[in-house]
Amino acid sequence: MKTSIATVTLSGELPDKLEAIARAGFDGVEIFENDFLAFDGSPADVGKMANDLGLKITLFQPFRDFEGMPDGLRSRTFDRAERKFDVMQELGTDMVLVCSNVSQAALGGIDRAAADFHELGERAAKRGLKVGYEALAWGRYVNDHRDAWEIVRRANHPNVGLILDSFHSLSRKIDINSIRSIPKERIFIVQLADAPLIDMDLLYWSRHFRNMPGEGDLPVTAFTEAVASTGYDGYFSLEIFNDQFRGGSTRAIAADGHRSLIYLADQVRRNVQTPIGVPMPERAVVRGIGFVEFATDEDEAVELIALLQALGFRKRAIHRSKKVTLFEQGSIRILVNADPLGFASAAYAVHGTFAYALALVVEDATEAYRRALAMDAEPFQQAVADGELELPAIRGVGGGLIYLIDDKSPLGRFSEIDFEPVSEDGGKAGAGLLQFDHIAQTVAYDEMLTWLLFYTSIFETRKTPMVDIIDPSGVVRSQVVENETGRLRLTMNGAENRRTLAGHFIAEKFGSGIQHLAFSTDDIFVTARSLRKQGFKPLHISPNYYDDVEARFGLDADLTERLKAENILYDRDEHGEYFQLYSGTYGEGFFFEIVERRGYRGYGAPNAIFRIAALKRQMRPEGVPKDAV
Repeated sequence: MKTSIATVTLSGELPDKLEAIARAGFDGVEIFENDFLAFDGSPADVGKMANDLGLKITLFQPFRDFEGMPDGLRSRTFDRAERKFDVMQELGTDMVLVCSNVSQAALGGIDRAAADFHELGERAAKRGLKVGYEALAWGRYVNDHRDAWEIVRRANHPNVGLILDSFHSLSRKIDINSIRSIPKERIFIVQLADAPLIDMDLLYWSRHFRNMPGEGDLPVTAFTEAVASTGYDGYFSLEIFNDQFRGGSTRAIAADGHRSLIYLADQVRRNVQTPIGVPMPERAVVRGIGFVEFATDEDEAVELIALLQALGFRKRAIHRSKKVTLFEQGSIRILVNADPLGFASAAYAVHGTFAYALALVVEDATEAYRRALAMDAEPFQQAVADGELELPAIRGVGGGLIYLIDDKSPLGRFSEIDFEPVSEDGGKAGAGLLQFDHIAQTVAYDEMLTWLLFYTSIFETRKTPMVDIIDPSGVVRSQVVENETGRLRLTMNGAENRRTLAGHFIAEKFGSGIQHLAFSTDDIFVTARSLRKQGFKPLHISPNYYDDVEARFGLDADLTERLKAENILYDRDEHGEYFQLYSGTYGEGFFFEIVERRGYRGYGAPNAIFRIAALKRQMRPEGVPKDAV
């Protein structure tokens, strides 16, 4: 797949955009006219910058309100076109995008429009240029790619072709199978954009809410498959209008765009016989969470270890060459890394005590790692001692690590190979915790799409609809990445202001990361009693909550009293019941959760406001204003 992206997709000034586009790995770039007009340099300067970065300028865009103008205005449109041709030749590009007319002065008629394009094609041919015609979803007379194609067909000029845009076709629910009959040589370029399904004015939707393929809800893959079936082998280009992207990191958005095209190409290649995309391993199947690792130092490790022991975790092994301790309960493994050297020490220096790494158990770690690198994930390596394992790893949320291990290689025996067993629990039992239920990662809101695409493109997962988590100080957006088996559940929480608990966590930890770990149990009441005996102090929930939950769900009074006595939260959906027990916060907003699922498939979102209020009460020192945390 030959990849391109429009400069309008990114924030920043034109030189920064071009540098980020090249750095992300794109082959080409569309120059959006406003970006050029705001640049204090000549078209030749822009062309040289692109060329020096190894980028082909795939087209100049847009040229508006051209076809079907009345005689009094028609000659002016051709004069404007000639000026555009002048700029294009200096830029070093041979194609201009002409979008369908939206002017109130425009006249309808396919033959009239075709005649205009034939003449424009003649003028373009004299300069060695090409004209691409795109149907805007809100075009006055032409808002359907089928009509645009008919105009191009009737124009019957080799320098006039069709530009297909997924958003314009999919937003109007136009039959994409109509694309399959278009000759590939008449498709000059294909623009791609996804979007969340929102019922609103098409122009406003397009100008503010587009996103990368795979980040929204439109069938962009099916659209691309229809294009690929024609044999088209030209550029696939991203044209994304998005308020969030305009204010985001230029490099990060460019990198997301390139990843989205690689992922799209891989999906299409698997479904259609096409040269699009390159062979790579399939998305990695995740069998479970191998461990979560905390970075800390020897002093702060004392409090963390005490909390883990109160949760029923017992020390099982120590690392052979590093100050790393392994704690276990059920199939849950927690590593506490207080080593003064290596990446963990650097992570601690920046963030303080922090859950900086997690390990995913996959079917084949080598293939999963290859897939991750093909999807532009950043690899991570650090030196290991002789005889110890080097776990394949990639950078994840907040610059943390994701290790990849499997049960088919020595990687699955890392705790036996790299650790020495110890037995210091004095025969104490755990608290009935069985496995990781889910891991909550908190990120800045404008990073959410980045990490949703990251996980869904590398691992065999799906994303759930976004929900609003109500914090007393604002709203946090939450979306889940999970697999079919439930062995991997990641809740992604996007914070928009630092007054929310999620925002406070990001601000105080100097970046995104894991904010809480949720463990499962088969009987939360038995677990709660065991925890109490071991000195665990649950998060105190307001008694008012229990009066409401009893009335809301029609609970038996005895059950309500049991919930209240143990500070357990309750929810129910059409599949079953859900019980939640929380720790207080550790540090600047990190906490643990214990859950029991009885068929329930959600994550207790209705209880979040009560949990957050309780956590904030616990975090707020006496005399500090309520909005300070």
